[in-house]
Amino acid sequence: MTDRANVTIKPKISQKEKREMPYQAIVIILLFALIGVVLLSLCTGRYYIHIKEVLNIFISKYTPLDLAYDQKAEPVIYTLRLPRIIAAVLVGGALSLSGACYQGVFQNPLVAPDMLGVSAGACIGASLGILFGLNSFAIQGCAFIGGLAAVLLTTTVPKVIKNRSIMMLVISGIIVSGLMNSIMGIIKYLADPETQLAEITYWQLGSLAQVTMKDIKIILPVVVIASLILLVIRWRINILSLGESEARTMGIDVEAIKRIIIICATILTASSVCISGTIGWIGLVIPHLARMMVGSDNIKVLPVSLILGSIFLVSIDTLSRVMTSAELPLGILTGLIGAPFYFYLLLRQRMRLG
Repeated sequence: MTDRANVTIKPKISQKEKREMPYQAIVIILLFALIGVVLLSLCTGRYYIHIKEVLNIFISKYTPLDLAYDQKAEPVIYTLRLPRIIAAVLVGGALSLSGACYQGVFQNPLVAPDMLGVSAGACIGASLGILFGLNSFAIQGCAFIGGLAAVLLTTTVPKVIKNRSIMMLVISGIIVSGLMNSIMGIIKYLADPETQLAEITYWQLGSLAQVTMKDIKIILPVVVIASLILLVIRWRINILSLGESEARTMGIDVEAIKRIIIICATILTASSVCISGTIGWIGLVIPHLARMMVGSDNIKVLPVSLILGSIFLVSIDTLSRVMTSAELPLGILTGLIGAPFYFYLLLRQRMRLG
């Protein structure tokens, strides 16, 4: 690899981007916002807990200080709320980071993990686990395997057709997603309508209600490692945006880098789906919000997407718990927000072209 390959390539910065808030300030503000929504989520619910009591519970548990607090609040925080909040941070961050990576690698702002069949494949795997009466750990494993199998199938189709263009990969993802949806219809038809069908449907809509600390411990190492790899090599996505021929002249192994990014992004998506079910739109919407805040430089977009995704899903999960007496599935709320925003993106793109 030549010395030029070690040079960080940044997109051309416009005068408007130069006048915007510094990147470091944005990251600090977003981190404080994440802490804020996490504390708010810990306090909010059918059983309200004052923020002072929340802080006293954590201080008493992790320091020698023994502060006064309502003993009933401790199991509510540690058993019910904290696991799902941590899961929301992990899942929201992982889905948005994977979406930003897919969009950067494929140079298509409308590409999302859902479009490559990852979510559909993971849902098929989980549904098969439910259909065969497996335990929750095995169901999560099936979801993970299903997501990886779907991406493998998606990336195989262009090779068979001998057309490895980005458009063909996206079309392949649509084909695989359609196939998975048909298989899902068969599984629903075979499922017991009184027990299995309800569980499968609930899984498809997405929820963090049944997440435990054991589930988090399983996916935490996988999500952290895959995220770190993507963050370390994120500058290479900028190089890929220059075109494959230019990247090769700089000593970059284009196919290897693409493969690493796609595999890590797929692992993030599959790991998320295996504990939360299918939660759409996050991988599409959040990276766009990040680009609106920090521009098109992937070195900045990926970390901001990661934090924004966590903030978004923690907020959505909190809303799902307090909006109605019966908890709303997360997929419904993310769809209500994501669909109008997707329309806005298409309208904005048309205005630019027009």
